[in-house]
Formats: sequence, structure tokens, C-alpha cells
Amino acid sequence: MTGARMKTSDAEISARISGVVNESVTDGPGMRIVVFFQGCGHHCPGCHNPDTWDFNRGDIYQILDLLKHLEISPLIQGVTLSGGDPFYQPRAAAAVAEAFHRMNKDVWAYTGFTWETLMNSKEPAIHALLSQCDVLVDGPFLQAQKTLAHPFRGSSNQRIIDVPQSLRNRMLISWEGLNGFGVD
Repeated sequence: MTGARMKTSDAEISARISGVVNESVTDGPGMRIVVFFQGCGHHCPGCHNPDTWDFNRGDIYQILDLLKHLEISPLIQGVTLSGGDPFYQPRAAAAVAEAFHRMNKDVWAYTGFTWETLMNSKEPAIHALLSQCDVLVDGPFLQAQKTLAHPFRGSSNQRIIDVPQSLRNRMLISWEGLNGFGVD
């Protein structure tokens, strides 16, 4: 991965990864790399990725090695951290996010946790990951609220959150990157 540099302390961080998609247009705006973290305790009925639930599956990567093998094209707008749920491996996910920020790429993350649950966490690594996210899609997938009408969400309960604005204002601020289209 051209231009990816990590802090020495992050070089030894490892993660259990389910897979990587090098070019996606469905997991956030623009062309994106999607990193699927292995492990999820939400077990949402109707989940599109139940193979990522088991915390013992997937492949273990040193984050530095994972980043070296990603194919970064100039067309890539950013990375999306998905899964499973990246908030079950927050230190590793934060290291990936930080590397992409150093390349001036944006960071999206999907989680079955709600914003409020993450903000109330006592775990510093959760807050470190949040601070590296530009946009967070929060909340569990709810089969009864499944929708194709809202971009970047599987069910209408999920929110698309502008993380830097929300942290700055100490209140949830919706992402308005599509000028309000479909993000209500």
C-alpha cells in the first residue's frame, strides 16, 4: 500500500479479518476499500454477512502486513470498516483508519452498536476508533425495518453519523454528504 505509514507502536497490532474488497461502491460514497473484521456478537436476524460472526474464523493479519497488501488506486476515496463489527477489534480498526487518514482518505465504519453505547463505553480503544471515523453507520440490522430506499443502510433504524461534528458538538449530528438525500 503506497504511502501507508504506521506508528511503531501500531506495527505489531494484529486483527482477525474475514476478507477485503478492493473496489466497492456500495459501502459508502465513491470507490472504497472495505475491510471486513471477523467477529460479531450482535447476530442480527437477516444479516447479509453471518459468516463473519464467529470470533475464531477468518485470518489473522498483522495490520502492517494487511496494509501492504491492499491495492490502493488513485480512484479510492476511502476505507470502510465493516464485518462482523470492527468495534470488537477497536485497536486494530483504529490503526487501519489512521493509516488511511495519513493518505488523505476518508473512513467509514459500520457497527451494530448504537452511538450512545459507544460513547458510554469505558474502553479507551473504542473512543480511539471513534475519533478515527469520519462517518459511522450505527445500530443493528433489523429485518422488520429492512429498506433499499436509504443509501448505505440495511434497515431504517440505522443512522449515518458525522463523527467529527458529533464529537465536537457533543451531540449526534447526521451526515449530510448526500445533501440530505436518503439520509433522514
